Amino acid sequence: MRELDTERLHLRYVTADDTLRIYQCWASDAEVTRYLTWHAHKNIRVTVDYVAYVINEYKKPDTYRWGIVIRETNELIGIIDVVGYHHGDPVIGYCSGRDYWGNGYMTEALKAVTAALFEDGFETIVIEAVDRNIGSNRVIEKAGFKFVGSRVAPLSEIKKDELVKLNSYRLYKSR
Repeated sequence: MRELDTERLHLRYVTADDTLRIYQCWASDAEVTRYLTWHAHKNIRVTVDYVAYVINEYKKPDTYRWGIVIRETNELIGIIDVVGYHHGDPVIGYCSGRDYWGNGYMTEALKAVTAALFEDGFETIVIEAVDRNIGSNRVIEKAGFKFVGSRVAPLSEIKKDELVKLNSYRLYKSR
């Protein structure tokens, strides 16, 4: 994994110094985590453990995880990463603080990450979003992903009692 720069953003490694910002900006916000696979963090200790996990994951060669920073202000506003692999294809996940929604930041970050993944040899990139999460579905479409279908499933193992309609998208490397 390498750091990435876009017109407005710097995508970098997450560090222990980011813990409080992650907790305050998005991890403790139930509205941010409403459609995510995990619950809002109930206290800073959960975020401390999460950040320790993230940092440890950087030791693995297949880890792609970036903190999203606005270059002009040096504010950490979110995170974007490969959350897993589907038949060898990277699956992207992301979130950001509510104050930063609707500014095109996530679309910009997603385009940078997909370009980096294609440079690293991947041919297909996968992403899913809850159908009711209109904003996330728009981000995915604006980043060039194509809708391939929907399914009803639990949001995650953590939120397994919550059945949702998931929209699946793919982005294919152009030849």
